[in-house]
Amino acid sequence: MKLSELKSLLREHADRHFRIRLPDGSAVPVSFHVTEVGRVQKTFLDCGGTLRETLTCQLQIWVGEDYDHRIETGKMASILDKAAAYLPDETIPVEIEYEDRVISQYTVEGHDLTGEAVILNLAHKHTECLAPELCGLPAINRLPAIGGKAPCCGPDGCC
Repeated sequence: MKLSELKSLLREHADRHFRIRLPDGSAVPVSFHVTEVGRVQKTFLDCGGTLRETLTCQLQIWVGEDYDHRIETGKMASILDKAAAYLPDETIPVEIEYEDRVISQYTVEGHDLTGEAVILNLAHKHTECLAPELCGLPAINRLPAIGGKAPCCGPDGCC
């Protein structure tokens, strides 16, 4: 889900609860806090030697001992509005960082609406080879290269 889609969803249903569902169908406890709204920019060299870059809005959520805490969609929308100065591109994807024994990052796959809540449905985030043609793998949708530079590896394999 893109940041603009999330903000629109929250504003359209500002009077509902904000909930999060994990990929296994279980729910993040309703007393979660949004502890960070981050602009995560990653510049990296893929296994084929191509320079790439990603930019995401990462929401870190945390469950503390404040079991009576609840967040409404209107409050979540106002939190995202405060981050607008450093998240000016609303076409970036939103990811959720959550700790349940280990810290995991999830993509937002979609949402459900109930009479009382907006529920974000999370999906597992996966790694992938971004230079499959060099590694002898089938072609996939890849991130765009920065500056269109050619990979450093040849047909004999990846770096």
